[in-house]
Formats: sequence, structure tokens, C-alpha cells
Amino acid sequence: MSSSSPLLYVISGGDDPGQWRGVFAARFGDALRVAVWPEAVDPAAVDYIAAWSPPAAASFSGFSGLKAVFNLGAGVDKLLARADLDPAVPIIRLQDAGMAPQMVEYALYGVLRHQRDFDLYAADQAEKRWQPRLPRLAADTRVTVLGLGAIGGAVAQALAGLGYAVRGWSRSARSLPGVDCRAGADALLRLLAETEILISVLPSTPETRRLFNADTLGALPAGASFINCARGDQVDEAALLSLLDSGHIRMALLDVFVTEPLPQDSRLWGHPRVVATPHVAASTLPGPAVDQIADGIAALKAGVSPLPGQVDRGRSY
Repeated sequence: MSSSSPLLYVISGGDDPGQWRGVFAARFGDALRVAVWPEAVDPAAVDYIAAWSPPAAASFSGFSGLKAVFNLGAGVDKLLARADLDPAVPIIRLQDAGMAPQMVEYALYGVLRHQRDFDLYAADQAEKRWQPRLPRLAADTRVTVLGLGAIGGAVAQALAGLGYAVRGWSRSARSLPGVDCRAGADALLRLLAETEILISVLPSTPETRRLFNADTLGALPAGASFINCARGDQVDEAALLSLLDSGHIRMALLDVFVTEPLPQDSRLWGHPRVVATPHVAASTLPGPAVDQIADGIAALKAGVSPLPGQVDRGRSY
């Protein structure tokens, strides 16, 4: 491997950060050198960083030749929160990398659990109660997807394609085939009142933190369900639990939480109206992720601006 090849440094708190060395080597060959934290590198020699949930002990200081940081996922809140990352260095987030189909499946599971009363049948089974219910059509099931980026937009369109009455919401106006798109803060509360199943695929930003509180969740019609496959800091968990206790929220499918792993003493573990999963709704697939990073490096070399997936720090996504 040529010492003149660009150097990419992988800084990951994932289960097996070393896996990325082989994936990058298979994709780039000798055209890219790869090092994996915590192995020592000369910070001034690093051209690119690929990061995911970087450990607090890993420093982002001293990378004087750094051209970009590639986030090995969609959520960039942990990178934006780092004071040691030069704000002049562009952050590039993955726009899909195999996550969209997984998120569609996760959302569909939650939608079907509500639409076909599988949550109610689970409660019936626990009580040995035989109580058939008339099924409902997808077209009669009002689903709202919040966040219409690459992944949220795929979720909304997939559900619309299956016949659901889908509304979508984003901060700025979007247009998606088959989806009734709304935009802006004023439209949100009105939309919630029309929603039977609420799905969040929103990024974590100052505006979305604790967005789902007593007021917003309470604006849903009684008996609505809530699916959060976005970020845990968007939810006031105490308010959600209160609405679940009262039955105003019929069912919650939660993949993300304020504190992860979910604390052992959290009531969300055992609540009869909650299905909890350990942040697995959509995982980055190494092959597609590296392909996107390769495209990003090529765009950097070509002087493309803004870069595909480049994070707007003012918007936090």
C-alpha cells in the first residue's frame, strides 16, 4: 500500500469497529489507507474520518489536514455535540446505506400491530380470552410520518403504496407521490388531530428534542398509537407513560430512548402497551455505507458543493 494514498481513520464505538478495515480495503484496495481507533496515527496525515458513536476518549483535535468526517449512520447529533471537532470540516451523513428498507419493515410492523389489532389479541391471549374482531382496511387507517428525508420519505411512500392513508410532515415543503405532505410548525398540531398512527423518523435537533410531550401526544385522537424509530431525546417519557396509563395512547412501539441502554428500572420495559426494541429499527450495512463514502470522496475531489449528504450545522441535519 502506497504511503501517498489518502488515510481514512475509523473512530467507532460500535460492536466491531475493526470490520470496517476489511470492508474499506475490499472497496478501495491500495487507493486508500485505513486505520481504526485506538491505533495510533499521525493526526496531520489523516485525510478523512469515518465515525459512529465515537467514544468520549477519542479525540478529534489535531487533524489539520482533515477534509471531511463521514458519519456511519443517519443521525449526526453526537458529532455535532463534540467541541473538539473543527466546525469548518464538513460532516457527511449517510442518506440510506441499506437503512430505508429496514425502517420500512419496522414501521410496517407497528402499523399492522395497530391496524389488525395484534396488540389487543396479545392482551386477549394473556387472559385466555377468545374475542375475534372485524379487520380494518389499510385505506381506513390514517398514518402520519414525521420526517420526509431519504429514509422517512421511503417509509411514507412504501406505506402509501400498500394502500394506507398516509400524511407526511417536514419542516420545509416536500412532495411525494401518494403522500399528503404538510410542512411547517403551524401545520403540525392540526395534523396530529387527524392521525391514528404516528411515526417519527425525524432527526435530533434543538426543535425536535422533547417534541413528543403531553401537549403534542395529547393532541392525537384517543386510541392512537405512536412509533418512534428516530431519536429517544424527542420523547418526554413521563408524559408518554401517563398517556399510555390512561389509554389515550393505545400502543407505543419504541426503538430509541432518552437513555440507552434502557435503564433496568424504567417502566417502559414492562408496560403492557409498549413494545421496546434495542435501537435496531435500521442498522448501517457496511457495503452500501462504504459505497456512499466512496461517492463522497469522489465528490470532494471534484469540488462539488454542497456535498451529497452534507450536514447543515444550523439545522443539525
